[in-house]
Amino acid sequence: MSENGGTVADAAKDALREMILTGHLCPGERVHQDHLSSVLGLSRTPVRAALASLAQDGLLDYESNRGYRVKQFSVDNIRGVFEVRSSLEALACRVAARTGLAASTLDRLDELVEIGDRILSAGELVPDALPEYRKMNVDFHETIMESAHNPLLKDFVDRSHNVPLVSDRVILWDDFDVIYRSHDDHRRIVKALRLGDGERAAALMHEHVYFAGELLVDRLREDPNLLQHQKYG
Repeated sequence: MSENGGTVADAAKDALREMILTGHLCPGERVHQDHLSSVLGLSRTPVRAALASLAQDGLLDYESNRGYRVKQFSVDNIRGVFEVRSSLEALACRVAARTGLAASTLDRLDELVEIGDRILSAGELVPDALPEYRKMNVDFHETIMESAHNPLLKDFVDRSHNVPLVSDRVILWDDFDVIYRSHDDHRRIVKALRLGDGERAAALMHEHVYFAGELLVDRLREDPNLLQHQKYG
């Protein structure tokens, strides 16, 4: 990849955004331009542009003479965004069912459920399986969002993901029963969408996202540093 204009800056932004949303850069952590340039194998110019853009998006805070720090959100902020996200993703299910999902989309959702089934068939949470499960989860939610064919709705959901701990990349990978329940939601959502039952799919998605938020909020109240010492994405 050659460093030419916005293409490299955009790629740097995407890479840094992923590092924030997956917890490789934790809330409150100071980010160092030179270190990031080295990690990404890029010059300082596109990294500087990426940092400025991420600050505009609300993922970073800038302090004069001190640089950038990953934005921190209160537990109440996190709960509030989960409430919004659960309603928006439920709406996406309702709209997708109303307009009708393509057979190829439904087949893709089935494939993603099967990936989750295979990962969880071990009967335990294997640490090395987390990245694949997380990718499956992201693809599942994004596939449904795309099938709603509503750019404005997708934009609002994407904005909710700019709160790092609310992103669907966050997986608390330490309780098999919780993960199994969450994945069973995926299975039931797909079944409802296949039947064209948008209200059922919407209710399942709302509970799926809302429950994830309540679980995270409860854990954060018990241990505010939970996500700084646990790999979650």
